[in-house]
Amino acid sequence: MTEQRAHWRLETDKNQVTWLTLDQQGSGTNTLGTEVMGQLDARLAEIERARPKALVIRSAKDSGFIAGADISEFTGFADAEQAYRLVRTGQQVFDRIEALSMPTAAAIQGFALGGGLELALACDYRVGADDGRLNLGLPEVLLGIHPGFGGTVRTPRLIGAPAALDLMLTGRSLRGDAALKLGLIDRLVPREALDTAAREIVLAAPPPKRAPLMLRLLGLPLLRSFVAAQTRKQVARRANPAHYPAPYAIINLFARHGALGAAAYEAEARSIAALFSSESSRNLVRVFFLQNRLKALGGKGARKFNHVHVVGAGVMGGDIAAWCASRGLTVTLQDREMKYVEPALARAREFFGKRAQDPKKSAEMAARLTADVEGAGAARADIVIEAIFENADAKRALYAKLEPAMKPGALLATNTSSIMLEELSRELADPGRLVGLHFFNPVAKMMLVEIIRSRQTRDDVVEDMLAFTRKLDKLPLPCRSAPGFVVNRILMPYMTEAMLAADEGVPLALIDRIATQFGMPMGPIELADTVGLDVAAHVGKILAEAYARPTPKSTAALVAAGRLGRKSGQGFYEWRDGKPVKPAAAGELPADLEDRLILQYLNEAVACLREQVIDDADLLDAGMIFGTGFAPFRGGPLHYARARGAAAIVARLEQLATRYGPRFRPDSGWASLAAPR
Repeated sequence: MTEQRAHWRLETDKNQVTWLTLDQQGSGTNTLGTEVMGQLDARLAEIERARPKALVIRSAKDSGFIAGADISEFTGFADAEQAYRLVRTGQQVFDRIEALSMPTAAAIQGFALGGGLELALACDYRVGADDGRLNLGLPEVLLGIHPGFGGTVRTPRLIGAPAALDLMLTGRSLRGDAALKLGLIDRLVPREALDTAAREIVLAAPPPKRAPLMLRLLGLPLLRSFVAAQTRKQVARRANPAHYPAPYAIINLFARHGALGAAAYEAEARSIAALFSSESSRNLVRVFFLQNRLKALGGKGARKFNHVHVVGAGVMGGDIAAWCASRGLTVTLQDREMKYVEPALARAREFFGKRAQDPKKSAEMAARLTADVEGAGAARADIVIEAIFENADAKRALYAKLEPAMKPGALLATNTSSIMLEELSRELADPGRLVGLHFFNPVAKMMLVEIIRSRQTRDDVVEDMLAFTRKLDKLPLPCRSAPGFVVNRILMPYMTEAMLAADEGVPLALIDRIATQFGMPMGPIELADTVGLDVAAHVGKILAEAYARPTPKSTAALVAAGRLGRKSGQGFYEWRDGKPVKPAAAGELPADLEDRLILQYLNEAVACLREQVIDDADLLDAGMIFGTGFAPFRGGPLHYARARGAAAIVARLEQLATRYGPRFRPDSGWASLAAPR
């Protein structure tokens, strides 16, 4: 350990309060890697010898307190024993904080996540900065593990088992008011008063908070067995233990130890060490790095975006406009008449109220979004987003009016889900400014946005659009203009195969059950209803013509009857209160159906990669995970394909092609996928 990379610094003020400040060298964010933890242990030894009156731990980074453990170290464990030793060492460092003879506090601004929150929990007190950025949570379950530095023990002790289990099992994070109400922090103060409040609380040294007696009693053997059983039932509704073992490990730790005694820490370390070596955790860690790669794509854009003009106030256009306004942009929303804009504004006001949960902030968001039937905002906008219906002639006619009105340098983006950009840009004076900006429905929940370039789109336009997407706190996926682009191109053969199975008489709920058992977030029949059968049929027709694929009869019949899915209340399923009414998925699972569904998906993914619609396999995996929810614990479709074996998949596709027809013919790209990386 060298002083040239000193991550922690010690200062003692006139009140004999020692300030231990983390400023991780070479990083914009504090994390708890081996080197940082080793230096923390050494600093704690110094504090034990100096015996100040009190200790405050804080961050020098404006970005936040501590983001958690250094996840890059998770991939380097040789075996569970090595993982156990690292975790146990970390626990012992935090035990050392808890055992200090003087009062201790964590002064938290921004985020305290995972190991960062666990460090704060080892202190007597926690003070948070009320600046709108405070964000506390234990998100380890999203990586296929659970807290490992004492979090499964200290969190129930502080806030009680029900709230602690919820926090750990969901991976959700809490803002300032919610964290204070729950008892996760002791005080919430303005940012400028954070150090003063931390000093005051350690010098006053009130009795540290702990869970109320009734909640502590839940740690008794009989009661905790009941709590664990009820929690398992709830978790089982959303997580298959074979796919996601981590939530069940959390419940088991509480059931066995009730967050009591030294054995609880030892069990936590052994449990997380076992999870580190699980395929689920390795793949979920991979997904974490894939997400970071998408985030990093938005760093090169030079253009400033302040004003967005959206044309088309339907569901997609209205929701895009609302999202942009919620992210601080000035937005004008255009449609043919005010009667088309008003429903979008009403939906936006409802969205702002839920998102802000503060009338003042909600009103500020609403003030940034205004109706603009005349389209005057197009002349002031930095980016114009076209979100009208999927018709190339209508879009070109709109561009003919928009382009002359737009200011020099402004970008023109289309939210088309399937039309090639070369077809849309052919009459533009400057086709290089047109770029695809394909959001997914619902806009507020779906993180991915496809950034599509045509042969004419300029490089700087693509880079600026990647940066704009990150400004919206979305994940950009750059790809080339081709029928269906990436996500719809790969998703539609999978959905079509499900509908063809429905044409054959396979029960709908059984088709969906096969997909969810594989790990999809919902079945393809329910997904088609959710997307809208009219939309699915339209995109399916484009792709069927482009790639000579069959079209299911059942979908066309439902659309002709006005049964469009969730939005009309009837589709393949009947929909009540936003949920499908499904019959029991009883019966024998058809022998080939899982492979029919999943191998269509994989075969099209390989074709997409071979045709260079997207740059590489990792980007494709990221797009399909964040754009369609492809089973995250499998690490992405191409990652799963490699694990299953390209040769085995090709052989299986050939069997299916013999039985069901040429749509299963293996793509020639499988040979490249089988090659070593």
